[in-house]
Amino acid sequence: MSTIQGRVAVLVANEGIEQIELTEPWKALEKAGAQPELIAPKSGEAQAFNHLDKADTFPVDHTVAEADPADYIGLVLPGGVANPDALRMDKDAVAFVQAFVAAGKPVAAICHAPWTLVEADVVRGRTLTSWPSLQTDIRNAGGTWVDAEVHTDRGLTTSRNPDDLPAFCAKMIEELAEGRHPTP
Repeated sequence: MSTIQGRVAVLVANEGIEQIELTEPWKALEKAGAQPELIAPKSGEAQAFNHLDKADTFPVDHTVAEADPADYIGLVLPGGVANPDALRMDKDAVAFVQAFVAAGKPVAAICHAPWTLVEADVVRGRTLTSWPSLQTDIRNAGGTWVDAEVHTDRGLTTSRNPDDLPAFCAKMIEELAEGRHPTP
């Protein structure tokens, strides 16, 4: 496994995160030497879910309004249906995502998380995967959707669902170790 150093933003809504899509990438980041930080629209805690059932809560390190993308080497977007749906309605969260992509920093998004990428208008001309129900949204936003365990396009790593987490986490760490990628 690659070793990475630096802070990695893990952007979530304050409710609706699929817990395993938060905790497994978090563990992979820590194991690789990174310092993950939980970023959310509101301070306090973020409520995770196991599918539709409430699971654990996690302390928010910084609000998205106070976090500076320049302080982070990359961005992780966990899934869960409600999580990215809420994030795409938050202008600060959308701007936060746009800043990472514009800077060519690695971004990793799993399951429903590409909804936030669609709202940020950063999928145009890129190929990605996601939960299958997002494929029309991705295509309508100018992206190409593929059904793959994990797909990377210029530092943007995406996967379909929790079953893909091993491949997703490995590719996420590889892309973070590579650093910045060319911007379109």
